[in-house]
Amino acid sequence: MRILIVLFVLSITLISCAQKKRAIKGETEFQRELNAEYKDVTASPLKEKDRKAFEGLDFYKFDSTYVVKAQFKRTPNEQSFKMKTTTARLPVYVKYGELEFILKGENFNLNIYQNLGLIEDEGFEDYLFLPFLDETNGFESYGGGRYIDARIPIADSIIIDFNKAYNPYCAYNDKYSCPIVPRVNYLRTRIEAGVKVFKKH
Repeated sequence: MRILIVLFVLSITLISCAQKKRAIKGETEFQRELNAEYKDVTASPLKEKDRKAFEGLDFYKFDSTYVVKAQFKRTPNEQSFKMKTTTARLPVYVKYGELEFILKGENFNLNIYQNLGLIEDEGFEDYLFLPFLDETNGFESYGGGRYIDARIPIADSIIIDFNKAYNPYCAYNDKYSCPIVPRVNYLRTRIEAGVKVFKKH
């Protein structure tokens, strides 16, 4: 009888703990991973007061329209340059290539960049940086534009998934230094995909 009581108390405790530990929010794996990172005290860019109240980022609903196949054109003779940031920091980048794609029947172009300092770090040797601005900035999305991570393609095309567009850390905390999106990467359209603007507490 005593064993049954102990088991009953233990099961109630486990259920209570499971209820307190809320599941990570997110419609897609990308959204869940980002939310998990932002909840994690060791990885989150959020200010402490925002992280304590954090329940999940606000995303546009996943839309396959914003997953596009872009033609990739390598631009090998570009000069490296110091990219402006939100602070005095000037990381060295190079324009790595150009992307041409069709979105909702319209033609668009974006430059894709490589951080010459970052490629020296293990795991980032083939990392490319795709920052962009669009007509949702300052309204539903962060005013300074958003970023997409990419890798050097093997072929002459690359998949751009705007559903994976995320905000620079500066959108959450002004202690960070973030690259300013080059004006040439302004898309004259609404990209209703990816992370929305963050509402601070």
